[in-house]
Amino acid sequence: MGQPGDQGRAVVAPVSAPAALPHCDHLETEIRGPVALFRISRPGKLNALTAAFWPQLRLLLDAAAAEPGIRSIVLTGSGDRSFSTGGDIEGFAELDGAAERRDFLDGCLRTFTAIEECRLPVIAAVNGWALGGGCELALACDIVLAAEHAAFGLPEASVGLVPGFGILRAPAVVGRQAAKLMVLAGERLSAQRAYELGLVQQVLPAAELVPAALKLGRRIAERAPLAVEVGKRMVNRGVDRGETGYGVEAVAMLYATRDAAEGIAAFAERRAPRFEGR
Repeated sequence: MGQPGDQGRAVVAPVSAPAALPHCDHLETEIRGPVALFRISRPGKLNALTAAFWPQLRLLLDAAAAEPGIRSIVLTGSGDRSFSTGGDIEGFAELDGAAERRDFLDGCLRTFTAIEECRLPVIAAVNGWALGGGCELALACDIVLAAEHAAFGLPEASVGLVPGFGILRAPAVVGRQAAKLMVLAGERLSAQRAYELGLVQQVLPAAELVPAALKLGRRIAERAPLAVEVGKRMVNRGVDRGETGYGVEAVAMLYATRDAAEGIAAFAERRAPRFEGR
């Protein structure tokens, strides 16, 4: 018996053109077929992240997820030097008092969680430095592609801080000891080293980075949308956390969908499936 996919590439069901996504400062958006491209746009500041960036990214994630024509998201930075060098430290210093700083940090962490919990897969196309919050954005994304000259780091300890999200997520991605090296010693990972540790899934020449990420986004769009959504959720929950009961219910739910019936029928009939997201 063959494997799923032996009968050819799936056909994405026709959908209405998505509405324009909300305008956000320092975040440019494009719709490329079923893929939403988000580009962090502060090239003069190496794409450092302002306080406004975090709620705006959450807004864009929600808007993209609400559009039936969008099936995946690519997040990258403008220019060829930096994906993002993280939070604007000067702006952070202007926060007034502990309560305001706590609210700001809570907003940052909610944005990382929003990436992980977004029903759409989010692909990071890391086009240069990914430092601090920029590295944390990559850690939160589902798949990471990196340009050959990209570098990843968590340098917050050099200014008396720690990466609130990265310090929790990096051990699961790159391993506990490598995470300590990054957090405690400010060690930067080259794209190749990040690939070896599992943070990056593919290293590419810079000119091929975004096209490859968009191609991957389109490939994901060919899969059954509900299966992709549930698959992402299940991987993020992890069976090692005792979530097997959830897994049973989730897969049972998928078996009851039209897309599952269509996918099974198409496999048996040796044809490409036509998924509808139902």
